Formats: sequence, C-alpha cells, structure tokens
Amino acid sequence: MSFLDHLEELRGHIIRSVIAIFVLSVVAFATTDYWFGYVILGPSKPDFLSYRALCWLEYKYAINGLCIRKLDFVLQSRQMAGQFVMHITSSLVAGIVVAFPYVFFELWKFIKPGLYPDEKSSTGGIVWYVSILFIIGVSFGYFVVSPLSINFLANYKLDPSITNQFDITSYVSTLMFLVLGCGLIFQLPLIILLLAKSGLVTSSFLRQYRKHAFVIILIAAAFITPSPDILSQLLLAVPMYLLFEFSIILASREEKRNMA
Repeated sequence: MSFLDHLEELRGHIIRSVIAIFVLSVVAFATTDYWFGYVILGPSKPDFLSYRALCWLEYKYAINGLCIRKLDFVLQSRQMAGQFVMHITSSLVAGIVVAFPYVFFELWKFIKPGLYPDEKSSTGGIVWYVSILFIIGVSFGYFVVSPLSINFLANYKLDPSITNQFDITSYVSTLMFLVLGCGLIFQLPLIILLLAKSGLVTSSFLRQYRKHAFVIILIAAAFITPSPDILSQLLLAVPMYLLFEFSIILASREEKRNMA
C-alpha cells in the first residue's frame, strides 16, 4: 500500500473509533441521573460501596476508624456554564472509557497487517489483555484509590472554622485523573512483556534495577494521588510494584520459551 492508502486506512479506523466514542458519550449525556448522579458523584457520598465495605470491616473485625460516615465538603459550581460544561466533559470521558477496548481494537487492526508472522503470533490476544487490564485498573482507581483520596481531602482541615467547598470541576477532574491513571498504569505487565518479546529488556535487567523501580513507583504514586496521605499512595504503589514483579515473571517465561 502507498502512503496515501495507509492514511486512508487509518482515517477509516479513526472515524469508526470517534463514532463509537460519540455514541457512548451521547448515551452518558442522556442518562445524567445515573451516570453523573450515581457514578461520578458516588465517591462523594457516605453510602458509596467502598465506604459501606469499610464500615462492614469495622463492624466485622472491630477495627476502629475504618468506617467513613461523613464527607465534610460541599460541591458547587462557580461559573455560569460550569455545570453544563462539566456535563459534556464527563459524558465525553465516559464515552472514552467505555469505548477504550473498541478503540484499541481499531488501532490494532491498523497495526497488525504491518507485522511479521512471528510478531503476529507473539501478540495474539493483545486486544483482550489490554481491555482486561484497563478494566481492572479503572475499577481499582474508582473503588479504592479515588474514595480514599477524596475522603482525605474532604476531611482535611487546618482549622475547624474552615469549610471545604469544592468546585465541581476540581472534583470531577481529580476523579477522572485517578481513574484513567490507574487504567493506564495497569498496562505495565503487557508493556514489559512486549519489550521482552522484542529483546529490549530482560528479566535479569528488571531484577537488577528492582530497587530503582520501587523508588520510581513511589514517586509515580505520589504524583498520581492528589492527596498527600501515605495510605492512598501505598494503596496505589503496592499494586504497581506487584505488577512490576509480575512483569518480571512474564519476561522470564518469555525468555525460557525463546530458548526452548
């Protein structure tokens, strides 16, 4: 295929991806009561699933201080078009998140024909693995990292006389940053596996720089979580480090497979 033919092929994949995102965004926009009122604002309410789970753990195992019964803040919109713009933005993000597996599928359909047969065989099922890891990461960010971060920021006060009044834009952007960040971070094992398949990294190299990776993970966790509390950062850093260790296992298995 010529360069222009490749561009035409790419255009088709992009158009189909944009259509999928647009359709799902319209659905999210039309279901505001559920999408915004229940999903987006969920972590801002004490009856959120994660908070109820913590209360159950406190009651079940008599661990004081786990249950979150109050989130001491008020959400408000300080701009004339603030709520309308946030409605559109959150609906667009919903479309991107839900359509992510299909968008990656379209991207892979464009890339795959240019691969060699051995490269195609070594990347079999990549769309499935990317989608599963993304869903797990998004779920972890939404149900674990976001609620604890929001709870810390909501109840942190320099003085009892100060009232926390957060702009809806700040709240939604924080939530989306955490959720999407976790979804992308959970792609780490697959990225390292592909690098190992291409010979760019080895399991011995990863083991050698394990301590350096741990420090980088701590820094990344501190950057991703907006709250400075150690608990939220560790809740993100520990899974990231486990993903790194899992990546070493995958790289080692790939090396043994190549030597066989």
